[in-house]
Amino acid sequence: MSGDHQREYDAYALPGLDRGGQAEAFDAIGDRYDEAFPHKEGQLAAGARLAKSLPPNSRVLDVGCGTGLPTARQLTGAGHRVVGVDLSPGMLELARAHVPEAEFHLADLAELRDGRLGLFDGATAFFSLLMLPRAEIPHALRMLRSLLRPGGLLALSMVEADVDDFAMPFLGHTIRVSGYLREELRQVVREAGFEVAGEDSSAYAPASTDVPPEIQLFFDLRRA
Repeated sequence: MSGDHQREYDAYALPGLDRGGQAEAFDAIGDRYDEAFPHKEGQLAAGARLAKSLPPNSRVLDVGCGTGLPTARQLTGAGHRVVGVDLSPGMLELARAHVPEAEFHLADLAELRDGRLGLFDGATAFFSLLMLPRAEIPHALRMLRSLLRPGGLLALSMVEADVDDFAMPFLGHTIRVSGYLREELRQVVREAGFEVAGEDSSAYAPASTDVPPEIQLFFDLRRA
């Protein structure tokens, strides 16, 4: 991460980002998350594209790895070395049981900006950046770019929505989410230093009745 961008993120993050409510919600949700989102064809397709595009035995960062399903398991199954991070201890406990071949760390996304986990050939951020306020998302994308080797790949997914730090009910809890409309998201990732190598979208209706249907966006990105 460049010095200027590091200082910008430090100025944003160091006063104290409160993610406690998000972590507690996902601790409580646990396996119910996979029950509410049982069919993840878009995520699996994006993960397969990433796995195929990476060199064999690549090191891949899974941001917001959750229970490890399906992405960490999919990527390790394809022969890659996965490092997952999440801010929910409960989710990480499940991930370690589901994907013992991977390496998992309890960490906030902002804590990765010091490079403590090293460099990666690829990364995934499946519906994890939408948990951030919009003001942080460009910082987070630039930080993830800095953790990728030249030409490194990022599989990114977001829900298409014009919202910022919006409180919504989720499986009996309240979480805060942000989103962009498609063209704005393209602009955000390009300004963060990524090329859009491909994109896809799909309508998704969760199994849980308290989670509304959504349009999911999947971007295949390359470090420019």
